[in-house]
Amino acid sequence: MKFQSTAAASLLFSVAIAAPVVERQAAITDADILQYALTLEHLENVFYKGAISSMPEQEFLDAGFTSEYYTNLKYIASDEEQHVLYLEAALKAAGATPVAACQYKFPYTDPKSFVTLASVLEGVGTSAYLGGAGLITSKTYLGVAGSILVTEALHTSLQRFNLGEVAPANPYGTALGLNPVYTLAAAFITSCPASNAALPVKAFPALTATQGEPTSQGISFTFSTKMTLTQKFYITFASGLNVTSVDATLNNGQISTTIPTTITGQSYAFVTSSSVTALNDSVILAGPAIVEVTPPSPQFDISQQ
Repeated sequence: MKFQSTAAASLLFSVAIAAPVVERQAAITDADILQYALTLEHLENVFYKGAISSMPEQEFLDAGFTSEYYTNLKYIASDEEQHVLYLEAALKAAGATPVAACQYKFPYTDPKSFVTLASVLEGVGTSAYLGGAGLITSKTYLGVAGSILVTEALHTSLQRFNLGEVAPANPYGTALGLNPVYTLAAAFITSCPASNAALPVKAFPALTATQGEPTSQGISFTFSTKMTLTQKFYITFASGLNVTSVDATLNNGQISTTIPTTITGQSYAFVTSSSVTALNDSVILAGPAIVEVTPPSPQFDISQQ
């Protein structure tokens, strides 16, 4: 069974960014990282429980999914709740007040659009833990982050497989920094409790994929952004361990470029001010947009031991 993910990327920017945003602090503490992780886990916790409570199993069966898949959804919902509870307890033990869940708007309307969005969210969650790990100073917290990352990756594979996508589409995970992840997550947040601690993050201007997905390497692809681009810019893709900048043109608000051959699976595209092989916030002008790139046929040497 294969469901087209044409609207997956545009779903991420179909609601307005309305979450608290502050400028990055001089130094990010482990408590900041825990609050950031808890913000993401609250979102996933509400996302899964909302779907299970509003769409009974029969709706998933009618949409072509299996009872086994629906059972796995309930396990995922349990996982996300456990992540929330653990992070809340860790923050309280560190003397911090955990952020509470916000109000969200998730643009799914049926099981198919829910699973498509779930696949994207789980991929972002995996990238978030991978990208945030290097900022953690406590070995204990780092171990916990690694443990949660593994579980998020399992969730990602389950969702991709049930969409008919290649689950292991890239031999490496794709790390995303705090601000790019927050840019994506904030698209679903409509409001947060005033008592929540402000996160040391900021959202970049949106970049939206404007054509059907999945796409393929070497294919022309278009994006749109509302920001004014008067300087030389590039589209920079992050996929696995690869960061690849390519030339792009702007015409009537549409950015045209070509998908590089280094990009595969759920990847992230940015507008950047320079051609780079490593991403940092100083070069990002807009994005990320999510681009699903079908991997080429697997290649391996059977004689390699």
